[in-house]
Amino acid sequence: MSKYAWDDLDLLLDSPSSLTVKSNVRGTVKDKVNFKVEEDVEALRKAIEGIGTTEKTIIEVLTGRSNAQRQIIAKAYQKATGRTLEADLEGDTHGDFEDLLVALITAPEVYDCREVIGAIKGAGTTESTLTEIFASRSSSQIRTMAETYLAETGKSMIHDLQSEVSGDYGKALLILAEGKRDESTSVDSAKAKADAQALYEAGEKKWGTDEAKFIDILCHRSIPQLRQTLVEYKSLSKKTLQESIESEMSGNLEKILVAILKCAKSVPAYLAERLFKSMKGAGTTESTLTRIIVSRSEMDLLDIRAEYKKLFGVSLYTQLESEVSGSYGEALKHLVGQDD
Repeated sequence: MSKYAWDDLDLLLDSPSSLTVKSNVRGTVKDKVNFKVEEDVEALRKAIEGIGTTEKTIIEVLTGRSNAQRQIIAKAYQKATGRTLEADLEGDTHGDFEDLLVALITAPEVYDCREVIGAIKGAGTTESTLTEIFASRSSSQIRTMAETYLAETGKSMIHDLQSEVSGDYGKALLILAEGKRDESTSVDSAKAKADAQALYEAGEKKWGTDEAKFIDILCHRSIPQLRQTLVEYKSLSKKTLQESIESEMSGNLEKILVAILKCAKSVPAYLAERLFKSMKGAGTTESTLTRIIVSRSEMDLLDIRAEYKKLFGVSLYTQLESEVSGSYGEALKHLVGQDD
């Protein structure tokens, strides 16, 4: 029996979703009260220009301010020194620590774009990153990302993705990347029943699977509507929709459809699982750790922390302590906040 908060589908219908509720009260990072930009710039200058970089100061300043405040610091830093903070951090630090610091001083929508660009450029596309980003962002976040992508690269995000992803996986990803998911919060029960029936007939009930039907329903329906469909499906099939998808499909298509279902139930639980997987097994996937912890630090990292403890029986903080070290590990722990 899995420990997922969302295994009880009836409870699901009443719980809020971070894909529909716009809130930042569940973040671990908040605006610093009595924020003094000159003092922060001075502290960063000393830490960077002194003999040997003082990582401790850099960590304390950048993890202890909100992203909006870091943007102000970066502007003031450039005015004071004639150099960009990003270039100085890149020159003075390296590896995962450098990547994390640069992520912290990047505006959230620009950071999401850069992660998408990173996942599609170079040899081979990193589907797991694309799946995580597009399954866990709301339509409005995705539309903002597309505008930013165009401003940053001069190219259309959809166009760039089209040349990188293919097959049924590509079809599903591109629908999500168009930001086309219905964002209404009202639920049509009759439609949920009809969708559940259509999915049942497209999968379990027939020889071979009609993937297009799954892609259409899972990528277009609103989150509240999908939740109702999950409940209807379970009563129709005796299996959960996730179990049906896992038995009918494979590869990246299976992964993206399961990610969509998990995010429809609970984005924090899905991301907690991604964090866990990025740390277990041989070697840690630092890029995933950095992306999730930075991008959720002002949104729902408190909820991710709670789900992590519930799912894996250990706090995220404790897990980080045993998996990542040095300045990089310290900075991540600062962002995650105290032990649960």
